[in-house]
Amino acid sequence: MPAPLLQTKLYLPRPRAGVVPRARLHGRLDGAAGAKVVLVCAPAGFGKTTLLAQWLAEQEAPPLGRRAAWLSLDRGDDDPVTFWTYVVTALRSVAPEAGADALALLGDGGPVQIRLVLTTLLNDLAVPGGEVVLVLDDYHLVEAREVHEEMAFLLEHLPPRVRLVLAGRADPPLPLARLRARGELVEVRAADLRFTPDEATAYLVGVMGLPVTARDVAALDDRTEGWIAALQLAALSMQGREDVSGFVAGFTGDDRYVVDYLVEEVLQRQPPAVRDFLLQTSVLARLTGPLCDAVTGQQGGRAALEALDRGNLFVVPLDDHRRAYRYHHLFGDVLRARLAEESPDLVRTLHRRASDWYAGNGDPAEGIRHATAAQDFDRAADLVELAMTDARRTRQEAALRHWIEQLPAGLVRARPVLANGLAGALLSTGEVEGVERHLRDAEQALADDPRARDEQELRRVPAGIAVHRAGLALALGDPAATVAHARRALELLEADHHIARGAATALVGLASWVTGDLDAAVTAYSGCLVSLERAGHASDVLGCSLSLADIQVTQGRLREARRTYEQALRLRPPDGAPPLRGTADMLVGLAALHLEHDDLAEAERLLTQAEALGEHNGLPQNAYRSRVVRARLLQVQGDPAGALALLGEAQRRYVGDMSPDVRPVAAVRARALLAQGRLAEVLDWVRGRDLSVDDAPDHLREYEHVTLARALLARHGADGDGDALAAATTLLDRLAAAAEAGGRTGSLVEVLVLRALAARAGSDLRGALEPLGRALALAGPEGYVRLFLDEGPPLAALLRSAAGRGPASGYAARLLAAGGTDAPRPPARQGLVEPLSDRERDVLRLLATELSGPEIAGELVVSLNTVRTHTKSIYAKLGVNSRRAAVRRAQELDLLSPGAPRHNHHMW
Repeated sequence: MPAPLLQTKLYLPRPRAGVVPRARLHGRLDGAAGAKVVLVCAPAGFGKTTLLAQWLAEQEAPPLGRRAAWLSLDRGDDDPVTFWTYVVTALRSVAPEAGADALALLGDGGPVQIRLVLTTLLNDLAVPGGEVVLVLDDYHLVEAREVHEEMAFLLEHLPPRVRLVLAGRADPPLPLARLRARGELVEVRAADLRFTPDEATAYLVGVMGLPVTARDVAALDDRTEGWIAALQLAALSMQGREDVSGFVAGFTGDDRYVVDYLVEEVLQRQPPAVRDFLLQTSVLARLTGPLCDAVTGQQGGRAALEALDRGNLFVVPLDDHRRAYRYHHLFGDVLRARLAEESPDLVRTLHRRASDWYAGNGDPAEGIRHATAAQDFDRAADLVELAMTDARRTRQEAALRHWIEQLPAGLVRARPVLANGLAGALLSTGEVEGVERHLRDAEQALADDPRARDEQELRRVPAGIAVHRAGLALALGDPAATVAHARRALELLEADHHIARGAATALVGLASWVTGDLDAAVTAYSGCLVSLERAGHASDVLGCSLSLADIQVTQGRLREARRTYEQALRLRPPDGAPPLRGTADMLVGLAALHLEHDDLAEAERLLTQAEALGEHNGLPQNAYRSRVVRARLLQVQGDPAGALALLGEAQRRYVGDMSPDVRPVAAVRARALLAQGRLAEVLDWVRGRDLSVDDAPDHLREYEHVTLARALLARHGADGDGDALAAATTLLDRLAAAAEAGGRTGSLVEVLVLRALAARAGSDLRGALEPLGRALALAGPEGYVRLFLDEGPPLAALLRSAAGRGPASGYAARLLAAGGTDAPRPPARQGLVEPLSDRERDVLRLLATELSGPEIAGELVVSLNTVRTHTKSIYAKLGVNSRRAAVRRAQELDLLSPGAPRHNHHMW
């Protein structure tokens, strides 16, 4: 479960009574048609929040009726998961029909792919509905590069019904120039926000009721330059004075000095108790009665806040019940500066009290922040260690890293739990720099006088170091070291520390997979499943099952892969809970297996069921894997264009992880292009991937090299290139030997089928049937079907010959039946497995002449379309793709002589 959200951050400020109307700025905010982003950017004290509260009240009122969501940001929102959880929750407060899947993705405790979260959210928001305004206030406090990158993605794809408002003190690092050039950006700057003389008069006279003259207003306006905060402070200082004009006449100074002076004036005019309350509570980002009581050591905090609100003393309510507030940012800054000047020792005490209160009320993040501000680093370190387990469980590694990095480096080095935790946080966020240094620090601290808040965590540090070293080795491409460190971790881990044992075992499996030791990988992943189930991490069980099934498919063990998926699907979430994340992946995996078994209806049902669950019920890879399987189904159903479109989308949705990418989407797409005869595009892909028949066999690129072999066979079929056929044959022989040695039977079956087709293309029928027989013997027990059927007529012809001989003849016959035909008797001669019909022989003889297609049709007294149909069949039976190649092949087989026999057999 994610960390609890602070609901006051989602409170939409309401316009206060007596606020100066600012119609001119409301018109600016409404902006030009098509503008989807509003930027309100100005220093503190310019009334950004007040302006937006007024404007949003108008937006929500009839006839506009736009729904407004608000999020007040702070420095703790740098963590991407935290930030986007708040954003989605804010949107759902006004658009409950959107974001449920996105929120589930963020909160399930697994690895979070923010791009997938945002894609899901944007798809929901793209559905027609009421207009929505989302305000992100104080966006300048967000510094995380990852957040800004994903925010740019959100802006680029924001649907028309949503308008985003960014308010802050500085321009955000977003593509503002591009938005501005497109007319999609409305800007309100400090110059726009300054009070005009008329607005200043309306405020001083109409709102504050001060007896000022036009000259006084002009003088104040000139000296404050319309700066609203300074004008407001001046008004407070003038209340109760007899000589208002004299005060105005003596009012000088620039912005900072004006604020200091006026705050001093305001503070000096407050009763001592109120002044002390203001200063002491200024250390708090949010103010509630109980928290203020804890910090000040006094009672009556809630009543004091309500009195400040009534007196308009720069407090901003954060809920409709007036239970939580914050100080105006500028006012708070000055209060803190004054507190630090007057009582520097008290500052630490106040922060320490705040830390204790937050830690005791279930908010470790704020407890850590205040302990750090108090420079009570031992206390902060204790709180970090206590929060570490939950931070990992809720995937807040970025926050964990930030907490630890705020501590003195020497303290982190002296506390092994922290040093090891920082190493793990770095690894989890994709960084390897510094990981080994922190692990060594942890080891040294263990050897010295280790300190830790939790003795159990301290005992687990040596095993944690080994796990992190295993992960580091894998990231650096050293699988042997990965296995060594992971096995060391397993030796050190307690028997009941199941989640850590599962992590270490999974790393062994990954390393074994990378090195091609599939049997060891299967053993490791099977052990990982046991540990994760014992730990109760059901969603991680599904993720591990996906990797295990992938390996089993590569081994050609389709039935074991099916059992892996089905066993994972038996795991059930608690009653009333949503399906486990990864459920969709299991369904997609099963769909792929049923598709291979040629059970198209069941494959369709499973894919539809997975899609109905929503992408949030899939692991990050599901977005592209589901499209790859759906594309293959479309290809089988006769929709090659739809298949290609889906594969293009799958490439864009690809998300990598630590598992090797042994079946790249681009290579799958290249095969789809080959099926459409688009050889030139495939050869471009081959060059782009720097593939060569001379490459050393590599199981990680095996799928790509098999695709290269297919391209070479297609090239030979297109123009009769004998060198391409020879190169394909040599490559396939080497691939077959490597796949067999590595136990990759799934790959071996496909390579043997292609080797048979290569022999057929070279007119070697006996040489074709030998590898085909081996492929059938390996594939039969596992129920492969589509691997054979998808090769089309050339392989069908070979299967007819194989159906009459050898131990796999029965399986060949079943495949032919699945393809819609029975096994015929073998042909008498011609050197062809599938002979030409009489009319096809007539067309073939004319193809050998100089006649054009229409002339051939005229010669035979048939339509041009009929000639084309016969020509296509001739090409298929001869295994070629061009007229020139067909003639050459016919000459090789002596099919153009008048005495060649004629047969008529049905093609697959």
